[in-house]
Amino acid sequence: MRPASLALYGAATGLLEPLAPLLLRRRAAAGKEDPTRLGERLGKPSHAVPDGPLVWLHGVSVGESLSLLPLIEALSERSPQTRLLVTSGTRTSAELLARRLPPGVIHQYAPIDGPRAVVRFLNHWRPRLAIFVESELWPNMVLAAQARRIRLALISARMTKASARGWGRVPAAARTLLSAFDLVLPQEAETAARLTRLGARVGPFLSLKLAGGPLPCDAAELARLRGMIGERPVILAASTHPGEEEIIARAVQATERDALLVIAPRHPERAGEIAAALAAQGFTVTRRS
Repeated sequence: MRPASLALYGAATGLLEPLAPLLLRRRAAAGKEDPTRLGERLGKPSHAVPDGPLVWLHGVSVGESLSLLPLIEALSERSPQTRLLVTSGTRTSAELLARRLPPGVIHQYAPIDGPRAVVRFLNHWRPRLAIFVESELWPNMVLAAQARRIRLALISARMTKASARGWGRVPAAARTLLSAFDLVLPQEAETAARLTRLGARVGPFLSLKLAGGPLPCDAAELARLRGMIGERPVILAASTHPGEEEIIARAVQATERDALLVIAPRHPERAGEIAAALAAQGFTVTRRS
C-alpha cells in the first residue's frame, strides 16, 4: 500500500497530466524545451529499442549528466552486449551529451513524472537497471519501476538540508521511495546521515564528479592560453546565475585587481548580457566558447 501522500501525488499528477502538452509547448516557445522532441517528455520514444539487455542512466542537468560519462565508458568496456540509454532534462545537457556520448549510446529527454508518461516510457524501453544520479526522486517513476522489478540505484547521491527537511514532513513517503532502491551511494557523510534518517540503506561514498578525467580540450590552445596568463592569479566563477556575476566582479576589483576572472555561466545563452554588464563595470572583456 502506498502512503497517503504518495497516493495523493499520483492522483494529482494524473489529473494534471493532460495539461502537460500545453505547458511543454509554452516552455519550448521560451527556449526551455526542444520543440522537435516534446514527445520524449511525454514518454513517447524517438528511437527504437536496441537488441540486448538495456541499462537506463539519468542525470537531470549538465553537471549530473556529464558526471555519468566515466560510468558509461566503464559499462561500455566491461559489458559490450549491454545497451545504454541516457536521459536528461535540459536542452544544454542534451546538446553536450550529443557531442560526448560514445557511439551506440542512446539519449532521450526524461519523461515528466506523470503516470501515463511513465507507463509509455517503461513499456517501450523495459530497462533491466535504472541508475539515478544525485537527487532524483520521481515518485511515479520509482514506484512504477519497482513494481516491474527493475533494479534501482541512486548513486553519487546528494541531499541538502532543505530537501531533507522537506522529505521529513512526509516520512512515510520518503521511506517508501528510498527503500525501493537496491543501491544508494551518497557523496559524503552529511548526505549519508540524512538519507539514513529518511529510511535509505546507504553504501560506500561515491562522487562521480571526482571520478572522471580532465575535460577534453585543444592541448596547443591550452598551452597558448597558459602562456598568455603567465603568473596572474585566475579566479573561476562557474555555474553562475543572474546577478551573481556583478557581485563577484566587484569583489575581484576590490581585492584581486591583477587577477584574470573567468566566468562560466550556468546558462551560456546569457553570455552577451554578462559581457555587457562587466564592460560597464570597467572590465576588459573577451568571450570564448
